[in-house]
Amino acid sequence: MAKDYYNILGVDKGASDDDIKKAYRKMAMKWHPDKNPDNPESESRFKEAAEAYDVLSSPEKKSNYDNYGSVDGNPFGGNPFGGGFGGHGFSMDDIFSQFGDIFGNRYGNQKRQKRGSDLRIKVVLTIEDILKGTVKKLKYKRNINCSSCKGKGGTDERTCLPCNGTGKRVVVQQTPFGQIRQETGCPDCQNTGKQIKNKCGSCHGEGTTVKEEIVDVDIPAGLSHGMQLSMKGYGNHIRDGVSGDLLIIIEELREMYFVREGNNIVCEKEISVIDAICGSRVSVKTPHGDLQITVDPGTTHGSVLRLSGKGIPDMNLGLGDLLVKVKVKIPKNISLDEKYILEKLKNSNNFTV
Repeated sequence: MAKDYYNILGVDKGASDDDIKKAYRKMAMKWHPDKNPDNPESESRFKEAAEAYDVLSSPEKKSNYDNYGSVDGNPFGGNPFGGGFGGHGFSMDDIFSQFGDIFGNRYGNQKRQKRGSDLRIKVVLTIEDILKGTVKKLKYKRNINCSSCKGKGGTDERTCLPCNGTGKRVVVQQTPFGQIRQETGCPDCQNTGKQIKNKCGSCHGEGTTVKEEIVDVDIPAGLSHGMQLSMKGYGNHIRDGVSGDLLIIIEELREMYFVREGNNIVCEKEISVIDAICGSRVSVKTPHGDLQITVDPGTTHGSVLRLSGKGIPDMNLGLGDLLVKVKVKIPKNISLDEKYILEKLKNSNNFTV
């Protein structure tokens, strides 16, 4: 069952960003392990509050959580590719950097591990894919550990002299308002604080090489256009660090016969005037295959026939429906015999207006 992040922070669903931030600060101070040395539960509560803040402070994660009950937009909850707390791989360090005044040395001053860049890839899904779920085989290129130097970049690693091993440089700019000091990454060592004297001939000191990857991605049912799945650790690798993530962007293919409205599927069916008047059983093309539906006598143009449970699954709304919009076909050219029959019907009670 998905965690109730609003309850964890003690805020309402309509709480503002400022209210969420204040509530998290209060909970973090309350459950800080240093303040609760005799309470083994405190660290768990402390991290749970950080997880809740990570979700509710991000517009994208909060929207997915509110609408689908999960951070990654998976309507069945959880991330199918694993991750950190709650399955969405948030970074405690990112949160600590915003609240350095309350965490102290135990958490606030931990050195962040370098992380490679994320990669994004688009996956196009048909409405059948979205309805039933599918497995997609994706091919892409990414940076991986160099096999020749095992990701070290070469041999004879030394402290970078320009940055004195800090991996950072301080740039001073003179402006009309005085000097501005700005800390940037050291370009000589690529922020690592180390330089390789004997660089690897395969990766030229980068520690990574490009490889084409092929992965099978399990796409759950019920996704929609613009949603994003994440495969943790499948992004670019970086020397002396960890790999980024592979972000999979969902694009919904526009269909000729079907249109999606929320978790309902809408299609059209053309019927004859005779079927509309007398009623009939007609075959309708749907994502579930051809289905027989009943057209009641007297069905008018534009009527909507509903087949319950034949739509798209949604965690909050359940199964959607299939909506069949009826289009009554009016013939443009009729024979003399057909015209004679219709003229005879003109004056009957059912055909007078």
